[in-house]
Amino acid sequence: MRSDGSLAAADAPRLALSVLDQSPISEGSSGAQALRDTLDLARLADGLGYHRYWVAEHHGTPTLASASPEVLIGPIASVTSRLRVGSGGVMLPHYSPRKVAESFSVLSGLFGDRIDLGLGRAASTDDAVTIHALQRDRRTPSPDDFHQQLTEVLAYLEDRPPPDARFAGLAPLPGRPGRPEPWLLGSSIQSAMWAGQLGLPYAFGDFINSAGAEMTHLYRQVFAGSGRQAAPRTAVSVKAVCAETDEEAQRLAASSRMVASLARRGELVEVPPVDKALRYLEAEDGALTPSPRRRAVIGSPATVRADLERIAVEYGAQEVIVLTITHEHEARRRSYELIAEAFGLDAGGEAGRAAATIPA
Repeated sequence: MRSDGSLAAADAPRLALSVLDQSPISEGSSGAQALRDTLDLARLADGLGYHRYWVAEHHGTPTLASASPEVLIGPIASVTSRLRVGSGGVMLPHYSPRKVAESFSVLSGLFGDRIDLGLGRAASTDDAVTIHALQRDRRTPSPDDFHQQLTEVLAYLEDRPPPDARFAGLAPLPGRPGRPEPWLLGSSIQSAMWAGQLGLPYAFGDFINSAGAEMTHLYRQVFAGSGRQAAPRTAVSVKAVCAETDEEAQRLAASSRMVASLARRGELVEVPPVDKALRYLEAEDGALTPSPRRRAVIGSPATVRADLERIAVEYGAQEVIVLTITHEHEARRRSYELIAEAFGLDAGGEAGRAAATIPA
């Protein structure tokens, strides 16, 4: 420790590296194959030494098969041994807080302290019809009561009376003594405020909004220590493609860039082959210009490591959660392998602790 009380580099906590998987569906393949690829990638990440593996929730899109993280988590945890496994995240407005708490209690009962419950607010689709189809009561739109839902879930997980007194006498959750670790996911000032005020760990989606550093700083400023954790904990989720060279990584990233370009026009497609994507990007005027709110880290191992470390420092994050989408599953596997090698992950020891350190 330095004389000013800050940590020296040798004492600083190491940067944790994790995986966010949206189960991308490649053109010419199927959703079923994308889900099998998720299990394969999880096994690989477990062996490489990544820290945690989160599966997303998306509805109403042919691009992604990750519609039900609570269903995927059990199979993933069954085929891995070291990874923390969880949701990145459950979109709480679609569900009963009690049902979410029970589902993740069951998972924790089976897999102990390896289960994370990442909770998000976004509807996870731009299609109002899809949102309506997910509702149990279709007579009126669901209320915007995320904060109340969130506090109710936390009460159930922590064996406290929920805000609604009618539910105070419900039986304990079924997976006791197992308990998932709750996280709040977000990409806005509101989510940062709630995470800080509730004393929750906070995962920010840089791949959704790359202007989020001020929000994670706000999270730390308003953080209220609690029985959940004594100090703020931040993770940042970053979209990345890694290959042996910068040029090859840029070529592989063309597939996801075409998907993003079409999505901005309201057209949702399966992840296209690289050659098709390159032709599209060359032909479409302006398609090469990324959304100003979104960014991706693309390049060789050295390039990707440097950029991920820079983003972690920018956010004050102790963990980077990497999201990779390519057309070929082997290219996605190789991207995670190269990132693990670049950071010196310990495949035979403690999972997910990279050689890089977080400056104090």
